[in-house]
Amino acid sequence: MEIKGYFASLTGLIGRLPWAEIEEFAGLLRDAREKGSCVFVFGNGGSATTASHFACDLGKGTVAEGRPRFRVVTLHDIATFSAYANDCGYEVVFAEPLANLARPGDVAIGISASGNSPNVLRAVKVAREMGLRTVGITGYRGGKLVDLVDLCIVVPSDDMQQIEDMHLAILHAVFRALVER
Repeated sequence: MEIKGYFASLTGLIGRLPWAEIEEFAGLLRDAREKGSCVFVFGNGGSATTASHFACDLGKGTVAEGRPRFRVVTLHDIATFSAYANDCGYEVVFAEPLANLARPGDVAIGISASGNSPNVLRAVKVAREMGLRTVGITGYRGGKLVDLVDLCIVVPSDDMQQIEDMHLAILHAVFRALVER
């Protein structure tokens, strides 16, 4: 696919995004901010950097006088991550820190382009058991994640790079909605 073709394909994908779920996600985050709930964000590889980027946007970029601050945490601390991976297995690298930090009413956001990352799925299961509100951000057809979360935003594409592009664009749009309101 040539460069212009890539962007033409992205343009078409934008028109097929799940707008209702994206709006619902923004509302869920507004509610979390008002209630003082903590937002946990996690993912692997490119999704890990997207999670960190979004956490930074929420934690720093939404600060405004007269408005509550977001309490937001990524589950990618390298020491904790690698200790759990080494001692307990890669499947628990998000679930175990989440179990240490989360409280009922908090929000867990798992980002997995395939929707099938075992460590993301495990963390979402733990989140549900603990009474957190759960959100999945995925692609393809949602994978296993779509059936495990309260709200799932599925980018309807089979192209990993375009899914990842749309994840960041969606999260930027949600961020802007949270800042502008």
